[in-house]
Amino acid sequence: MMPRFLECAAIAALAITAAGACLAQDLTYPLVDTMQDRCFDTAGQTIACPAEGQPLSGQDAQYARRAAVYIDNGDGTVTDSVTNLTWQQTPENARLQFSESLTFCQALELGGRSDWRVPTIKELYSLADFRGELLKPEQGTPTPYLDSAVFGFDYPQPPMVFAGQYWSSTLYVKGPVINGQNQGAFGFNFADGHIKAYGTGFDFFTGEASADSGLPTGGNAPGNYVRCVSGTENLYGVNDFQDNGDGTVTDRATGRMWQQADDGTRREWAEALAYCEALDLAGHDDWALPDSKELQSIVDYDKTELPAIDETVFGITKDSETLDFWTSTTFGDIKSHANVIAFGKALSKSADQAEYTDWHGAGAQRSSIKTLTNQELTDEDLCSINACDVDRPDNLVRCIR
Repeated sequence: MMPRFLECAAIAALAITAAGACLAQDLTYPLVDTMQDRCFDTAGQTIACPAEGQPLSGQDAQYARRAAVYIDNGDGTVTDSVTNLTWQQTPENARLQFSESLTFCQALELGGRSDWRVPTIKELYSLADFRGELLKPEQGTPTPYLDSAVFGFDYPQPPMVFAGQYWSSTLYVKGPVINGQNQGAFGFNFADGHIKAYGTGFDFFTGEASADSGLPTGGNAPGNYVRCVSGTENLYGVNDFQDNGDGTVTDRATGRMWQQADDGTRREWAEALAYCEALDLAGHDDWALPDSKELQSIVDYDKTELPAIDETVFGITKDSETLDFWTSTTFGDIKSHANVIAFGKALSKSADQAEYTDWHGAGAQRSSIKTLTNQELTDEDLCSINACDVDRPDNLVRCIR
């Protein structure tokens, strides 16, 4: 398959001219590859990547995107030359409350820098490496969703090895999370490859410390790790949408073009891949199902109402509380699942809850089962110790080129 997502260097090397299509030097939000390098079937088995036009063609690994380029500065910091962000190489191996993480990064002096801060969720997600997989001990050695050849990372002690959550500074502003009145802040879990909103220990409605948070520590969130970042604030992760007037939207910050409105049809994963591969829209026939980072890039985390997308430029089907959209990225922990981005409520519940709640927050990255055909998965496969997500095989689709 000919890769359709060629970065400027690759286009120049091939002497391809595409006026206005290659402005990487001007991109303020260059997207980093997920690094997923294998193809999978709907049962989760590794397969040879299908040829163009064949079933399951169009997966994440089949498109060349810009790989992360990390520079170890030799002073406890790492610079990503794609995003121009500099990161704390090895974080403190201690959980902090959300407010403590803000204070910690503000006070950090490292690598001759004092302008450290907690990253936004879009900055933090740029580090996600979807070659990761959290294996059970009998299955082998786990791989974090992070380039551990460059960054320091320690799994939490058993039995909580999956709890590798790192804070972002992005608050969930659309409502309380988990249950009750909890304020949430998004984070990414480098152990199990998910975005979700974690309780900050503050009341969503008052902003004060919550005495009725429903969290196990009686008002305080369990706490997450933090990896501080240095770089121009409010630059990376900010969209610049242009309505092209032909059913497409271009994000001039990322250089990606989007299908403006989904077609309202829910599909299983194989059908979603095929739909985008076959789409002919606005004179273009080189559409594809977006990878996880591409789709997450258009989430509107600042909007206070659902859905979590800029409706001044995008159309979106509103047929359910859960508006999960497929990505082409297979979920490393359970490869019968693919990643989804939640533009509506990200529903889940604990074992003692009768009803699902917006546990993870709109803008979360979860995973959905690719198909119900010939699947024999149990609750033990699909639920964590803490929660069971809504897991549906038919999700919405928005294509990219």
